[in-house]
Amino acid sequence: MNSSFFNRNDTLQYIFFKFAQNSGLVLKQCDRYDHPGNLFTKQPTSDVYCSMIIGVLKEEDDARVALNPEAITKLTSQNQLLIEKGAGLQAFHSDQEYTEAGAQVVSQEEILQKANFIIRIKPPAETVLQGLQPHTAILSSFQPFSDPAIVERLSQYPLTYFSLDMLPRTTMAQDKDILSSMASIAGYRAVLEAATYLPRYFPMLTTAAGSIPPAKVLILGAGVAGLQAVATAKRLGAVVEAFDTRTAVKEEVQSLGAKFVEVEGARDEKSAGGYAVEQTEEYKQRQRELIFDRASKSDVIITTALLRGKKAPILITKEMVEAMKPGSVIMDMAAAGGGNCELTKNGEIVKHQGVTIVGDSSLEAKMPMHATQMYGKNVLNFLKVLLKEDGTLNLDFENPLIGSTCIVYNGEIRYGKS
Repeated sequence: MNSSFFNRNDTLQYIFFKFAQNSGLVLKQCDRYDHPGNLFTKQPTSDVYCSMIIGVLKEEDDARVALNPEAITKLTSQNQLLIEKGAGLQAFHSDQEYTEAGAQVVSQEEILQKANFIIRIKPPAETVLQGLQPHTAILSSFQPFSDPAIVERLSQYPLTYFSLDMLPRTTMAQDKDILSSMASIAGYRAVLEAATYLPRYFPMLTTAAGSIPPAKVLILGAGVAGLQAVATAKRLGAVVEAFDTRTAVKEEVQSLGAKFVEVEGARDEKSAGGYAVEQTEEYKQRQRELIFDRASKSDVIITTALLRGKKAPILITKEMVEAMKPGSVIMDMAAAGGGNCELTKNGEIVKHQGVTIVGDSSLEAKMPMHATQMYGKNVLNFLKVLLKEDGTLNLDFENPLIGSTCIVYNGEIRYGKS
């Protein structure tokens, strides 16, 4: 028997894996077999990944789940799928649906013992990382730009981490872009939330009791979330204005029927990947004056401005809040980054002189069904790049989609190297 044949083509490894898979066995790690003389000897190699045993864990304090049953069906032909019991219930997907889709519904402990690829929306807890087997890969959103220290913490374990929020903002990455998907949902939800807090109608009404003017809505930041907020507020009948330092979005705002409010002289960097960029002090002063004027006339303000790797810019000062009409509402979607309103408290509702300020950066989690569907589709599209046809990992770090997202490889920090 020619041993070089097996070494070159991994034929025996593949046959062994398929035999185990068809026999219902679960392989924790892929072992390469060589044939010295007349004896087979097993030589474990940590850098060789067999077809994935994918584990989907239940989220903590989040109604979403990383994959819905429809997404599961797309992965079962080449991989084994394990999902934690009850993981999809808050997103309205039963354990039975996952079973019918081809997954095994098991405990978290069993997933940690058997899976070599973990998918989560939010980063796993420290106890989960401690329970995983060495060389396991984890796909999540670790947000190292917001928390640089997280990379050091993750590298303490011999694990590999892929962070979907690190995908480049390019055409090639669009169908994998979880940030845009979730921002779109959050922008829609922000308007609905604002409407529930606002003590008046959004649309103009003519009734037997008289005419009611439409609500005035000001959107600060016209990225994906802001544009969805513009569209939703317009559908509800409000008069909408939108402000953004990026003049490139002017036509998009206007195409949705809103007025674009701008301050001349803004810095705009395409390399910022869709985020706002730091402006000069002179520009910020003119910006404050414009926003003060618009805010005092608005019934609702929705803020979405984030600076990548920095604290969110303060766009609404305490003085501006106090100039707003009683009953007005501020939805601060940048609350987790420090907030665009000076009085925002993340995860809390603050009332100041009759103005309601809602600090919520997780609005997408309040629409778990479609958020799960869209997140799962983004994950599937990313896995088409990350997994080869035989189900093994594609660790081509020269590929910008893989190189940018792999922040730690087997305990070695890669963040900042791509």
